[in-house]
Amino acid sequence: MEKFSLIPYTGSRKTVDKVVPSKESLKRPAALKQSKNSGQPAIRYDRCRLSVKELMISVLKGEAVCILVGYTFYRSILITACLLPLGLLYPFYEREQRKKQRKRELALQFKEGMMILASSFGAGYSIENALAAGIRELTLLYGEQGLITREFTYIVQQLRTNRPVEQLLTELADRSGLEDIRNFAGVFSVAKRSGGNLSTVMRHTADVIRDKMQVKEEIATLTAARQYEQKIMNMIPFLVVIYVDYSSPGFFEQMYQTVLGRILMTVCLAIYMAAWILAKKILEIEV
Repeated sequence: MEKFSLIPYTGSRKTVDKVVPSKESLKRPAALKQSKNSGQPAIRYDRCRLSVKELMISVLKGEAVCILVGYTFYRSILITACLLPLGLLYPFYEREQRKKQRKRELALQFKEGMMILASSFGAGYSIENALAAGIRELTLLYGEQGLITREFTYIVQQLRTNRPVEQLLTELADRSGLEDIRNFAGVFSVAKRSGGNLSTVMRHTADVIRDKMQVKEEIATLTAARQYEQKIMNMIPFLVVIYVDYSSPGFFEQMYQTVLGRILMTVCLAIYMAAWILAKKILEIEV
């Protein structure tokens, strides 16, 4: 009987004709093709390392904020000098923001990866060839250094060492800390152990994840304007104080030269910080 193989997935829903496989394709499946990501270690999403240049820029930003706060609320060189060490904490804030941004990118890219895997399983691909097809498609979307592209490449590399795919997906869920990936890894593991229809399970799970991510994207779109307004409002107190100080010299003199005035300005600073944290919590979209 004449044997046929499937043409690799190209993202098209059109019917694909069957072709006779070549000898090279029989010797080596598409999943084993090398890429620039070969040999790269697994990404730890709970870690973020700043380069020397990025670290210096972050420290300068933190010191600039401390100087601005010291000038606006205290107008004292001594107090400003005491605030300067706090600027060294800004790189930690910068790293946390980058980790959150990286997780958001992975969540969005993971949604596309699940849709591609679901289509590949529906075409009858094995897990290794489905991931290989996903690598090709995701490389076109996000490049070879895309987060999900690197994750798929890493999983294919580990599959070549006979590691179970369930374990690799669980490790990815643990490294990323994303609920969607954790749920998918659990569903996939149960479906494979119980002999369920992986194509149906994958497509249903991909649809659920896609709907969930679309809701998050809509919320982010609706709150984008409010986030921009928040950034403007964060600068208003500084701009008002500086404007009044230069338009009416001596207007705030009592606030900077008396003990009661400094206490009042400290209370204003505390209220400002509380409002900034509260606004950030309200507008922040959790991954």
